[in-house]
Amino acid sequence: MRKAPADARPAAAALLEQTDLNAETIRQLIEQGLPGARADVRGDDGVHFEATVVAEAFRGKLPLARHRMVYATLGERMGGEIHALALKTVTPDEAA
Repeated sequence: MRKAPADARPAAAALLEQTDLNAETIRQLIEQGLPGARADVRGDDGVHFEATVVAEAFRGKLPLARHRMVYATLGERMGGEIHALALKTVTPDEAA
């Protein structure tokens, strides 16, 4: 079976394969996984992060559902390379 060229993979999949995990990579993964979202991610030690995520997709969702949506964008890195991620998840109206 022939593999697809590396440039044919979605950008989020390529980011998930990176070995260097930092706040910018996490921001990109979240924003690519939740179209229209804005994320501000901080974390200096490479394993503990905090993020504020603003997304219209959160409208009408309970906090647990919102957090699960964010965790889904990070895949297996949650609980692996990311030991802790403190989240604030809000809609654009809630952020205003």
